[in-house]
Amino acid sequence: MANPYSELFDAPGTKGFALAGLLARIPLPMMGIGIITMLSQLRGSYTLAGAVSATFVLAYALLSPQISRLVDRYGQSQVLPMATALSVSGVLLLLASTWWQAPDWTLFIGALLVGTMPSMSAMVRARWTEIYRGQPRLQTAYSLETVFDEVTFIAGPPLSVGLSVAIFPQAGPLVAAMLLPIGVFALLALRETEPMVAAQNGSTECSGSVIQLADIRLLALLMMAMGLIVGTVDIVSVAFAEQLEKPAAASLILSAYAVGSCLSGLLFGSLKLQVPLHRMLLLGGLATAMTTVPLLLVGSISTLAIAVLVAGVFFAPTMIVAMSLVERLVPEHQLTEGMTWLLAALNVGVALGAAVAGQVIDDGSALAGFFVALCAGMLVLLVAFLGHIRLR
Repeated sequence: MANPYSELFDAPGTKGFALAGLLARIPLPMMGIGIITMLSQLRGSYTLAGAVSATFVLAYALLSPQISRLVDRYGQSQVLPMATALSVSGVLLLLASTWWQAPDWTLFIGALLVGTMPSMSAMVRARWTEIYRGQPRLQTAYSLETVFDEVTFIAGPPLSVGLSVAIFPQAGPLVAAMLLPIGVFALLALRETEPMVAAQNGSTECSGSVIQLADIRLLALLMMAMGLIVGTVDIVSVAFAEQLEKPAAASLILSAYAVGSCLSGLLFGSLKLQVPLHRMLLLGGLATAMTTVPLLLVGSISTLAIAVLVAGVFFAPTMIVAMSLVERLVPEHQLTEGMTWLLAALNVGVALGAAVAGQVIDDGSALAGFFVALCAGMLVLLVAFLGHIRLR
């Protein structure tokens, strides 16, 4: 039986841009935690560190879709170098501000500039779409990219923290700033796989942002709700492990979530399902909501790891379905922007989930934070149901 993933790389240039894209997306999960680790060590304030990191996350959520919109209009090779240069300059400003003890406001300016980092996940997905549009292999490609996203979000944060702790506080953001241009320019070197830019005419020039489409807003809300679950799992897992005086076990729990998502994503991508996308969206939303309930019932590290593993199983397939729907819903010349809105919403959800669950934990117990995940799961189900009705 042929391996559907090996068949993806039959097209010329696919191995190159897949590897370049994997390298270029690592800086995103490295940056937020890297800023917190750096500033908590050098400025001694988690409040300041969290505020600067939140500024980066918010700036990225707002600016990355606009950068992707420019990419759709002018092409990756025209836009990505400038966006990358701005983002790297923001990191350098952050590093310089900490090195020379500049005022705190310079840190926020640096974080805003770092937020111009392009959404490399969307750039690579756009290349796969250009090659396999309308073919079953496209779902497999989206599955592979979702797994790559998971891998970078597993490896990025500990890599960044480890560098900042073991070498010097600025090391994590500095390495991220080095990896970003290397990956971006490796991707841009593969010009033959770059998506074609649509010919500019009155309709394309005057077309508004895809976020104006109600269906895209609905899918973005779905991704934000899913991000709330991820952010909650992250912060509650750490707090619960500390409550049981086994802080090292937090990494085991978080790895279980990622492993469940990666394995299910690979399996989903290998299947040739005939179920309509709107129905799969509803099923994914229902399963995601149901898997938040057992999180409230755990009593040990092992049971939490199992519950988190099961919860992670439905993350990747639901995200793949959402991306596939974007490919169907938006005009071809706005595909990158459409995907970026969903990825940005996911990142906002993760940040919000961690913040809200952290507040709940401070006011109660560690496991009380999972009520945030339960509410987010209900929101996922509601949005998936509305999507099922609208998109059928």
